[in-house]
Amino acid sequence: MKSLNKNILTALFVAIGMLSAHLIFIPIGPSRCFPIQSAINILLAVWLGTRYALSGALLISLLRNILGTGSLLAFPGSLFGALLAGLLYRRTGSVLWATIGEIIGTGLIGSLVGFPIATYFMGSQALGLFFLVLPFTLSALGGAVIAWLLSKSPLHKIFKHH
Repeated sequence: MKSLNKNILTALFVAIGMLSAHLIFIPIGPSRCFPIQSAINILLAVWLGTRYALSGALLISLLRNILGTGSLLAFPGSLFGALLAGLLYRRTGSVLWATIGEIIGTGLIGSLVGFPIATYFMGSQALGLFFLVLPFTLSALGGAVIAWLLSKSPLHKIFKHH
């Protein structure tokens, strides 16, 4: 797939992420968990590669913050999942490993990096270090199921970058 087509498809996923951001989210503490972001991270990582997954995650997080449908936690909550999904998919060629990368990247790494952001920039004093792990992980699991189903659909043959 040519670079222009990959950019257009990434933009399409960003638009889907933005259109669904105000409809499908789970408010938990200072975060607005967004399982569609995890699905988009996995699909972009598998179909287009790590660079596009990271770009899509960054753009969706930035736009969600600008438009008020996300919090600062959207950045660590999406970027680490997209990165790990892309790297593990590139290394293994397995959608399963891409989903595991998203769950670990978002659920564990993103939530732990999000803790100081929530504490120091968002003023959430009631949070413990591991408070965000469960909601971020559940959100990533929901997105992983969506992505797994879509990756097994006929769309997978159209968009896969290999």
